[in-house]
Amino acid sequence: MSETLLKVSDVATAYGAIEALKGVSLSAADGEITCLLGPNGAGKTTLMMTIAGILKPRRGSITLRGEEVAGRAPRHIVERGIALVPENRLVFPDMTVEENLRAGAFSRDDAAEIGRDVEAMFTRFPRLRERSAQNAGTLSGGEQQMLAISRALMARPKLLLMDEPSLGLAPLIVEDIFRIIRELNAEGTTIFLVEQNAHMALRIANHFYLIEQGRVVFDGTPGEVEEEEIIKRAYLGTEV
Repeated sequence: MSETLLKVSDVATAYGAIEALKGVSLSAADGEITCLLGPNGAGKTTLMMTIAGILKPRRGSITLRGEEVAGRAPRHIVERGIALVPENRLVFPDMTVEENLRAGAFSRDDAAEIGRDVEAMFTRFPRLRERSAQNAGTLSGGEQQMLAISRALMARPKLLLMDEPSLGLAPLIVEDIFRIIRELNAEGTTIFLVEQNAHMALRIANHFYLIEQGRVVFDGTPGEVEEEEIIKRAYLGTEV
């Protein structure tokens, strides 16, 4: 059984008086793909941003291999080994593809290794090499997602957070993105994934959580997901 890499315990995060997370507890096992499902507004992105340090929790604990990171600055969390591929990609549109990649390595000072990692990203994503001098804002949605993934990988994360990586992409590009996720995981990257496309997620994830109204309401394996009536209705299009 894999060791726990990420552990979230009783985390509450609020926007002013509105509590978006109401005591969320979950974990991600080292070397696995963990998927978080949930409707719009359930708190999925809030959780990702809280883990990444962009939002500060009101209470609770977030540990990476036992080290507390809750409430720490985003830079500290990246240095500890967590990188986020945000919802809607959020590349730096007025910077070139290569500048975006190098921005992903902001917490590193090993220039030669950074250069080698840029080359590795271009090898993994040949389309990015072709567009290395283009501003990121001119790329297609699929190319921007490849860039967002590559930029996060430039931090050499132990844990890659991915928030809706297939959102707004054409079906063939979605297949590409999920193939990349499988490859990254096979190479040893632990992935915590927020995804609405449950059918695709079922093909790659080892464990699932369902969050509704800021609370985790389901925790189980892919087989249990396929048996859970609420998930079958909402995410798998199955009549019961």
